[in-house]
Amino acid sequence: MSAKPLTTKNTLMLIWNVINFIRKLVLNLVFFPIFLLILIVFVAAIFSSDEVKVEDGSALVLNLAGRLVDQKQEIDPVEAVLKQQQGRSSDGEVLLSDVLYTIDSASNDSRIKALVLDLADLAPGGITKIQAVGQHLEAFKKSGKPVIAIGNHYNQYQYLLASYADTIYLNPQGGVAIEGLSSYRQFYKTALEKLQVNTHVFRVGTYKSAVEPFIRDDMSPAAKEANSALLQDLWQVYSTTAANNRGIAAEDFALDSKRYLQVLNEVQGQSAEMAIHMKWVDQLATHEQFRQAMLKLVGKADKGHSFKQIDYYDYAALVAPEPEILPKEGIGIVVAKGNILNGAQPAGTIGGDSTSSLLRKARFDKKIKAVVLRVDSPGGSAFASEQIRQEVLALKAAGKPVVVSMSSLAASGGYWISASADYIYANPATLTGSIGIFGMIATFEDSLAALGIHTDGVGTNDWAGLSVTRPLSDGVKAVIQRHIERGYLDFISLVAKERHMTPEQVDNIAQGRVWSGVKAKELGLVDELGDIDAAITKAAALAGLSAYDTKVVEKELTPEQLFMQKFLSNVASWVPAGVAHSSVTQQLLTQLTAVATELSSFDDPNHVYLYCENCSY
Repeated sequence: MSAKPLTTKNTLMLIWNVINFIRKLVLNLVFFPIFLLILIVFVAAIFSSDEVKVEDGSALVLNLAGRLVDQKQEIDPVEAVLKQQQGRSSDGEVLLSDVLYTIDSASNDSRIKALVLDLADLAPGGITKIQAVGQHLEAFKKSGKPVIAIGNHYNQYQYLLASYADTIYLNPQGGVAIEGLSSYRQFYKTALEKLQVNTHVFRVGTYKSAVEPFIRDDMSPAAKEANSALLQDLWQVYSTTAANNRGIAAEDFALDSKRYLQVLNEVQGQSAEMAIHMKWVDQLATHEQFRQAMLKLVGKADKGHSFKQIDYYDYAALVAPEPEILPKEGIGIVVAKGNILNGAQPAGTIGGDSTSSLLRKARFDKKIKAVVLRVDSPGGSAFASEQIRQEVLALKAAGKPVVVSMSSLAASGGYWISASADYIYANPATLTGSIGIFGMIATFEDSLAALGIHTDGVGTNDWAGLSVTRPLSDGVKAVIQRHIERGYLDFISLVAKERHMTPEQVDNIAQGRVWSGVKAKELGLVDELGDIDAAITKAAALAGLSAYDTKVVEKELTPEQLFMQKFLSNVASWVPAGVAHSSVTQQLLTQLTAVATELSSFDDPNHVYLYCENCSY
């Protein structure tokens, strides 16, 4: 049989069929996994008999997994649902405001009889966030309900939160690791010299030590002095808090090696017995012994052999509030968390454009009468920092007071965006200040020359063809240093103006030095010590509000995002653990989510940075 002749009509039909095939293929590849996931969810919901409920007299198990944060990093909603069902992971994030709201809800919930702290997967983080949770635990205890901590081992941060419990249980083979605080880092000067890398540093500030690893083989005396003083301040906050909670002396949490060995010998080298001896914990108990104790306290669950309980994640989902709508005049809360970068950035990072947009949104919202700017940042781009500060000024000019609530970090650029607020609160252990500026360029002309690679050519001036493959001229170095010096002058002048000090006074406490919240209060860099609740109360007072609501100002979601968020939040509890761990789901997760990569460098257009490198205690 002969083939049909290829007419124009046939050609068009062939093209259409190819296009239609590609269209269907793309749609299937993109949307089929989503529909398959939805199908799995509904099938699981139909055949699953498990329903999350709170039995009367239950214990709320606060099994926090991951780091406490003021704002979660933005992730795919499907990934969020699946991660929620995969069990606890110390790699995750836990929203601090959700934890506080859940504890408060439990204190007023007649179904909840006690609260159990199971902190095995709580990752190290800022002391200030631990203290915030602790304050709400104290309020929970005032409702007449006990707080109990259980653990096989406690690291330093887990123990600080556990110290708020009425009773601390420890496994007989476990221990409490309280090491103190330190600041150690690697230095690369000799290595860079061996690699023939030329590091050009531009900075102002005796204590602006971000670049020291590239120009020294050890920590400078000035950096050691500043870091030592800062660590002592932070440790004072830690040890005093834990000691007050446990009713013992603060020095009992700072054992030198001699005393540590002495106490350990007194208990025949048993770490758990040492924790009892030091009154760090109250009772040693195996898992079974703890189960029996909880059975006596709250009773046996309807199913299984454990005591009546509901974990944090299930309970938080049950009591989660509806989306915030201000029915009356109130306070807007804008979270500035993470490194400060330019442009629009996702949640969990501060963007010059995106964070400014949130402040602008609060300014044009007629129901928002004041703003609390919650800052948790070591800084970043100088340009983006100033862009955000300008929006703070615009809020004030519009008659809306701005109060800053410093979380764990508000240093360098984090302090820059805070400086112009009407009032600044810090926590005692907040890391702030770091008023300094630096720039650094590494050039590789000698490294390349050693490999036989050379760069040569012509340009109209020193700036034309500026490259890391060529040396910097003395003129270029002088210009860059002048920009850095001007940036430092702008920084101390800004602080002097806003904090009612002279530039000389600011310079004496600036120089890139990092201060604790306690010391910053003494130096006048902040107005008062207090958490976000105090900042909200102050903002309301400045706005003349006696009754008010609060609302977190966030990026608006598209209708599609809102639908998926609502849908996934409703079905999250239906997905059984077996589904979440299945290979099919893992493949879907791989297809539906992109790999999140952290920016390895900043993007300031002038290459000028306000960044605190020592803000990781």
